[in-house]
Amino acid sequence: MSAVSPATPAPASRGADGSPLTLAGQMFGADFLKLRKKRGTLIWALVLALGPVLIFFVVGAIQHASNPQRYEPAGGVSNFHDGLRVIALLFGPLAALLIGVEAGTGDASAGVFRDLVVTGRSRVALFASRVPAALAMCFAIIGAAYAVLLLGTFVFAGGLPTPEGSLILDGLGFILLSTGMLCAVSVGFAALTTSKPGAIIALIAWLIVASPVLANIESLGSARKGLLSQAVAHFSPIHLPEGGHNASIPMSGGLAFIVLVAWLVVFLGLGAWRTRTMDA
Repeated sequence: MSAVSPATPAPASRGADGSPLTLAGQMFGADFLKLRKKRGTLIWALVLALGPVLIFFVVGAIQHASNPQRYEPAGGVSNFHDGLRVIALLFGPLAALLIGVEAGTGDASAGVFRDLVVTGRSRVALFASRVPAALAMCFAIIGAAYAVLLLGTFVFAGGLPTPEGSLILDGLGFILLSTGMLCAVSVGFAALTTSKPGAIIALIAWLIVASPVLANIESLGSARKGLLSQAVAHFSPIHLPEGGHNASIPMSGGLAFIVLVAWLVVFLGLGAWRTRTMDA
């Protein structure tokens, strides 16, 4: 009687566990977790994104309650426009900047970059995974601020006209564009400098001082269209005056799109190059 040999198990397929997509997801999850554990950065990002919107509505509601004849209700479409500018062009970008810089310098400042390199993973992949993780965290915080803006707009409308659905969607897209662009650029710039304080100071100086000053120098002419702030402002769903900070210099949609892509390519490329060549 011949022995029945046990069935030979089929070789385990590589399946999704060994796929590049799964590895990318794991790296994204790890980078997102790192950002989530940076409580100081997240607290300040939340304060910058949510604080001004809450103050805006609280002060407006108190003023209207104390003197309805002089002060209009704190909500409505007009105040929605003001709140949208606050999130998309003033404090939201600052929150995005903090998150982007943290993502770009986190491994180097924590002293774990060498440990990641010796695992054999591509340095460029290590850099690339930081960008979607930073954007995911940024959009979560900015989305919360936008939700507060919408809530205050409708709750405190007091009979004033409220924004239509198309404006609400356009506003959401605009704040995600304005903050997402600065967040991604900050990741690349921070990876290039490898200095968290230096990157934050330089980016804030550019955002608050240099960019508005350059936008106001009329002698620069069409060269001002190359500013990131002006390319972003072109896609604003609400009117912005010409020139200066939080303003729009007229340009075509195609040119604005090219300027945005150029900023991403340059700074993300520099960040990837720096990560690939820096000492472990």
